[in-house]
Amino acid sequence: MSESHDTPPAPPPPTDPAAIAKARRGRNIALALGLVAFIVLVYGVTLIRMGGYVASRPL
Repeated sequence: MSESHDTPPAPPPPTDPAAIAKARRGRNIALALGLVAFIVLVYGVTLIRMGGYVASRPL
């Protein structure tokens, strides 16, 4: 049994160079924010796992 879904066709991609640059910039900003959030998460988990006395340990 195959179900037929009537989805509208995708809109054509923009051909305006300014629109393409704006979309690319938006994707780059979203990717950068995601990467920064991941780095902060890993840093926070590392600090929690190491404990609060990591700065006062003897060298």
